[in-house]
Amino acid sequence: MLKRKIEQRLSDWKETEGHKPLLIKGCRQCGKTYSVLDFAKKNYKHVVYLNFFENPDYASVFAGSLEIDYLIMMLSALLGDKAVFEAGETVLILDEIQDCPEARTALKFFHMDGRYDVIGTGSLLGVQGYGKEPRSIPVGSETVMDMYPLDFEEFLWANGVTEALVRMLDTCLETEQPVPEALHNRMRQLLLQYVVVGGMPDAVQTFVKTRQMNDVLRIQRDIVRSYEDDMVKYAEKKDKSRIRECFLSIPKQLGRENKKFQYSAVKKGSSASDYAGSLKWIEDAGIIRRCYRLSITELPLDGNAQEDIFKVYMQDCGLFISMLEDGTQYDILQGNLFGYKGAIFENLIADIFSKMGRKLYYFHKDSGLEIDFVIRYRGECVPVEVKAATGNTKSTKTILNHPEKYHVQHAIKLGDYNVGRAGQVLTLPLYMAFLLRDC
Repeated sequence: MLKRKIEQRLSDWKETEGHKPLLIKGCRQCGKTYSVLDFAKKNYKHVVYLNFFENPDYASVFAGSLEIDYLIMMLSALLGDKAVFEAGETVLILDEIQDCPEARTALKFFHMDGRYDVIGTGSLLGVQGYGKEPRSIPVGSETVMDMYPLDFEEFLWANGVTEALVRMLDTCLETEQPVPEALHNRMRQLLLQYVVVGGMPDAVQTFVKTRQMNDVLRIQRDIVRSYEDDMVKYAEKKDKSRIRECFLSIPKQLGRENKKFQYSAVKKGSSASDYAGSLKWIEDAGIIRRCYRLSITELPLDGNAQEDIFKVYMQDCGLFISMLEDGTQYDILQGNLFGYKGAIFENLIADIFSKMGRKLYYFHKDSGLEIDFVIRYRGECVPVEVKAATGNTKSTKTILNHPEKYHVQHAIKLGDYNVGRAGQVLTLPLYMAFLLRDC
């Protein structure tokens, strides 16, 4: 079983006095159902489970009255001894809740009743308004929790890295001391494995058990195809082909020297009016994350973001690699990345930052000055440059040399080297990006 951070978040939710029904939303196949069922079995005497995708007939229970005693009667009649409702001891799991909008409306009534805990799970597309609409969204009567594929730290746990070793890395970061060589080399190896495997639970579990990269790749490409199936299921007919074109353009967009997303690169002559809705659809599905350009390197970052200028990264780096040609996994594991390495490692850091809950920002000037990422760290605006191996940091030096103009005092360089410092620049190995939590 894969250890997931959501286990603690679920426990915190259950222990909160007067907690509301919980809605967990996330991209397809990120582990929502498995994690919720595992938690429920460990923490409740009775688990009542409905999957509206596998059993569309279950939706009929919620088609009439949403009064709780009526719903309990109907569920008991439908499920028999699989539906035991005992106040304070039963959790009702409504899986794939987007396929039964009335069930989401019912969350309001379960909250008012208060006898039973309810957890709904749903794909981002369904929950965020694509497809069927509920009678009403239970605003104020549900707690919404986002779930992502495994992040890098969870991947480390799956591969036997203990929390004690993670604390050791944290100490090296805090004291700015090099990581012991044996651990450093092990972490470098695990990072490359994460680049190609990513965090989709089925892919990670297969990798941990078999180390068969061909099986991992098959799983990843099946997931990508399932995303394309969702485009057919949820998108308007007129948008289907444009969404797919937009989606398939992402690797090409990231391979360009200037990685700013360009609608004209999706299809020659096209513009935002043609594809903006398609890109938003892919974003709402949890497949991509936008990285917005900043007008100035200054806090607050969100207030200085230019919403119409951005880069686009895949939410999961493993799925990104699976969209490239056969043999790419092998090249990455061997360290043979050639000219595309910048795109790969930028997408890696975007994956790590976004799964930490960070919004993504970068800085660019027409003069050629560009910073890959800009983050709030320890109360300051901090540029972060990403180098696949070694490399100069000309843009960072320019910014640091003009504090009166850029308002920056410190910077971080992530690359294939150990912890160190050169003046105002803190050098860190790429695998330490997940430790930059203090915002």
